[in-house]
Amino acid sequence: MSDVTDAPPRAATSKDAQASAQGSHIWYELMTPDPAGAKAFYDAIIPGWAIGDRLPGDQDYRMIGRSDGGFAGGVLGLTTDMIKHGAKPAWLGYIGIDDVDGTVAQIEAKGGKALMPAFDIPQGRIAMVADPQGNPFYVMKPTPPAGNEYRVSDVFSPTEEQRVGWNELTTPDPVAARAFYGELFGWTSEDFMPMGEFGEYRFFDHRSTRIGALCGVMPGGSQGWRYYIRVPSIGTAVAAVKAGGGTITVGPHEVPGGDHIIIGNDPAGAEFALVGKA
Repeated sequence: MSDVTDAPPRAATSKDAQASAQGSHIWYELMTPDPAGAKAFYDAIIPGWAIGDRLPGDQDYRMIGRSDGGFAGGVLGLTTDMIKHGAKPAWLGYIGIDDVDGTVAQIEAKGGKALMPAFDIPQGRIAMVADPQGNPFYVMKPTPPAGNEYRVSDVFSPTEEQRVGWNELTTPDPVAARAFYGELFGWTSEDFMPMGEFGEYRFFDHRSTRIGALCGVMPGGSQGWRYYIRVPSIGTAVAAVKAGGGTITVGPHEVPGGDHIIIGNDPAGAEFALVGKA
């Protein structure tokens, strides 16, 4: 991955800057065997996005540029060897923490697993982990660039286009997941929407911001983290998805608050989700 702190700087105290990452979604990453194909697909369905060229280095890594000059995340090219060892096309999120090694130990003590042990990169220290139900994500302690120590990530926003606006976990044990993420990251989940025979749709809040939700696995559905990227028009996005060779598995349909959503798969097989006006 690359610089998860490439957000516009804002006024902050050192205490605020230190606290800013803990429990926040600070980066999103698409793992795909076809980065060039991903650029053609996502640049077309998400207005303002521009996936860049491969960065220098042994890994095929590309930044997802936004029209405001910031970044929405990155694209990691999967090699044949990675795929042979179980890597699949997918979107993964990075959750900021203050102590990577300590958090990994807590995750394992709670029944989770370290999929990739903690290691250092120029932008900080990271580890790929899975919760007790097997849902993967990254944890990271970012290192802000010298001279910009108070930068905070802005890849998540409940309202801004070109960013992830909703983090949704579908899991076979919502009660256990609610406790797991709450204890690790300080997320609260007191509010919920009843879904009848399908149980509850529990909302996750972090520092008074509603960041997403969790629910049980729907019949015929998949489990795992799903990240909804905000676009100006779901109708326009639907046409672009179909034209680009993707498929739509859910929607479009309206959700509480007036937004519309779709869930689908890109041409390489990675599941994606979009939210926006009709």
